[in-house]
Order: sequence, then structure tokens, then C-alpha cells
Amino acid sequence: MNPENSVNQAKPSNLAISVKNLTKTYDKLTAVNDISFEVKAGSTFAFLGPNGAGKTTTIKMLTTLVNPTSGTITVNGIDPVKHGLEARRSFGIVFQDPSLDDELTAYENMFFHAGLYGVPRSQTPEKIHEMLNFVELWDRKDDLVKRFSGGMKRRLEIARGLLHTPAILFLDEPTVGLDPQTRNHIWSYIKKLNKERGLTVFFTTHYMDEVERAADQVVIIDNGKLIANDTVDGIIAKAGAESLEDAFIKLTGHTIRDDQASAADSFRKMAAMHRGGGARR
Repeated sequence: MNPENSVNQAKPSNLAISVKNLTKTYDKLTAVNDISFEVKAGSTFAFLGPNGAGKTTTIKMLTTLVNPTSGTITVNGIDPVKHGLEARRSFGIVFQDPSLDDELTAYENMFFHAGLYGVPRSQTPEKIHEMLNFVELWDRKDDLVKRFSGGMKRRLEIARGLLHTPAILFLDEPTVGLDPQTRNHIWSYIKKLNKERGLTVFFTTHYMDEVERAADQVVIIDNGKLIANDTVDGIIAKAGAESLEDAFIKLTGHTIRDDQASAADSFRKMAAMHRGGGARR
């Protein structure tokens, strides 16, 4: 792999993402309330919050699945509201819930994704080989995905999300439900991509140890509002805590939140938008 040619280059800027006064309301509910933050190109950015805090809604706005009520977003220098297709081709995404087709092989899942994202047919076999080899699944390319373990499926989803050489990779709880060995394996791939390719990584997680090891910058959101934006050490110090987990609890409280229905249909929605478009609400 050639790091210099491995990602789509953002328009000249040191920012991969810029969010200004972003708000999303649903009737009387304000899911995201006037938040602003920036993500430096080539950085690893953790976006944290309790269940129902507004993380998923924010990610949906960043990835063109939902339009904001107000505020502005740029992703790789592109306005995703006005130029959704161009924006989608500049990032990859791995959803929290599985979005692979279990009845297809690993290779077929990759081939389908290549078509959706406009990877030239002449380049598709080479790209699939490159990414499956990178996540050590090339020897399982002809196996049905339903025979894969959870960790193998996660690795395949990461390979698929990188197939069209994005500049940003969105990871929504990429290691949820995985054992510690597999979690470490997944993060070794992510760190390698970030270091060798200059890939910007935007991730959510409830595993604070992952954030402490990987994140250059951390934003915490709660009840739709941004309540912290700093480095790991900065957040710990300002909260007067011993660890990031302690700081997180001090900032967001001890109340257990209801889990949100994750975006199990988000990939299908995005696929439909690639095929024919459609209004976002």
C-alpha cells in the first residue's frame, strides 16, 4: 500500500471536519443543541456521551443521513447538505450494528460496496485484494459472512469502509461486544491506518481505555449539548478526576440512560441514497 495515494485528499485545509452551531430538533425534542467543534486532518477524534446524548444524531448529520435544523458542517471541505454524494465519497463508515449481507461472501460484500461508491471496475479486484489482505481476510474471501466470527465481521466492515480510499473513517462503537484480544487487534488496524495513511479517525465508544490509548482529541456531549472538548489529560485535569472514566461520570452523572435503537438500517439508507437519492429529514 502506498500511503501517499491511499486516501482521497481533502480540499486544502488542516481541518477534516468543522461543525458550527449545529442543531437538530424533532418536533419539541432538541436532539443536538448548538454544538461547535473541529477535527484536525490526520487526527484520531473521540466523540463520547451517554446513551441518548445526541451522538448518533450528530454522526447522522455528518454522514448525510439526516439534515440539520440549523448550523453548518463541512466534511473534507465539503458541505454534506448541499453536496451529499461528494461528501459520502470522501468518508467511510462502520456502524455499531452489523450491516454486512450474511448470505454473501466477503468478496461479494466488498464488490457490492465498490459499485455503490463508484470505485472504477478496472480497479475493483486490486482494491478488494489490498483491503482484505490488510485485515488478514484474503484467505476467507470466498466464505459466506454468516460463518464469520464477530471479530472477523468487524474487520471486514473496516475493510469495506476503506475500499473507496476515504479521507475520514467514522467508527460507531467499532469494538462493542468483542473480547479484549479482538478489540486490540481491531485497534492495531485503525492505528496503522492513521499513522501510515494520514487517515482521520472519528469514533464513538463506551470503552474509556480505548480513548485514553488512541484519541488526540475528545469531545463529550450530553443532553444534546457539548460539555467538554480537550485532550484526555485536559478533561481529566479539569474534572479533578483520576481517570477518563471518572471524569466522564463526573461530567455526565451516574444516571443510567436508555439505549437508543442503533442505525441498523443506516447502511441500507445510505445505499439507497447512492442509488437514487432521496430527501433526508
